[in-house]
Amino acid sequence: MTSEYQKMIAGEPYRPSDPELRVLAQASRQKQAAFNKEEDPLKGADIIKTWFGSTGENLYVNPRLVVDYGVNIHLGENFYSNWNLTMLDVCPIRIGNNAMLGPNCQFLTPLHPLDPDERNSGVEYGKPITIGDNFWAGGGVIV
Repeated sequence: MTSEYQKMIAGEPYRPSDPELRVLAQASRQKQAAFNKEEDPLKGADIIKTWFGSTGENLYVNPRLVVDYGVNIHLGENFYSNWNLTMLDVCPIRIGNNAMLGPNCQFLTPLHPLDPDERNSGVEYGKPITIGDNFWAGGGVIV
């Protein structure tokens, strides 16, 4: 049987209220809180490297960082983000090498059914985001 997590990252309809997903989200919130209060950028990068699915060695992310799970985020080498990055990762988010993000950028994979009855049932789905190398996003970009 396919787990709700497997359905979620595959972009299939899933139930976000699933106990496994709630545990994963809670663990992510704890790491998010630790990152956002960390004043040392090198220690902040270390938190991200143990939290995200994969990262390059050279990584710099300014606080405030908001994510759903973290484990579905994959960042290449030489990643830089200015303040207030949001990455909602119900599906994988992959960003290649040499990426630079301005402040207040958002990468949003969650989607909701357009049909109100289906939407009210609590089912959600998502679509992955894949961005190649040498990406630059100015302030306030939403993907």
